[in-house]
Amino acid sequence: MAASKVQQNFDYFLVLDFEANGDHKVIKPMEIIEFPILKVNGKTFEIESIFHQYVEPEVNEICDLCTEITGITRDMVKGKPHLRRTLQSVDKWMEEEGLLKSEVKSVFVTCGDWDLKTQLPRETQWFNIPLPQYYNKWINIKKPFQEMTGKKGHGMKTMLKDLNLTLDGRHHSGFDDTKNIAKILKCLAERGCVYKVTGQHD
Repeated sequence: MAASKVQQNFDYFLVLDFEANGDHKVIKPMEIIEFPILKVNGKTFEIESIFHQYVEPEVNEICDLCTEITGITRDMVKGKPHLRRTLQSVDKWMEEEGLLKSEVKSVFVTCGDWDLKTQLPRETQWFNIPLPQYYNKWINIKKPFQEMTGKKGHGMKTMLKDLNLTLDGRHHSGFDDTKNIAKILKCLAERGCVYKVTGQHD
């Protein structure tokens, strides 16, 4: 079944995958340093637009472990917007892409619940940044993967392998990870998955 033939509940899927600085047990606050979003058409499952921003942390410099895992260096984020300005840029991008119109249905897609359940609310609370309501619901791709395959979605690499998909780019590069998550999203839709919200804040 082609992805374009699957009737979805959303016009667009916004695939998101943060990278953050360090271990929250060691570095506080843990800060987002890469903020990528792919706008994926809900009928064709093709990428129509991209938002990508490196984010300069306000409190702690990027640690060596973070650079080792993500490939993101201090120089890459130096002089980039902090989180508050980045969120303002996302909002402008959402408006320009028509995603804030009342008749347009969109939802974020993540690999796990950490990005929108834990990290973004925790960091915006730390810095007293108001958070738009559109971040309050999301699809954790691991859950529809498990429903469609009967296998637990342990991680992105395992899901790609189970679906006979290649891992493109560098794992733990936020931008590369969003592209790989989008591949999983499309593949499951081609198998007949109709997506629904799996997580939300009250």
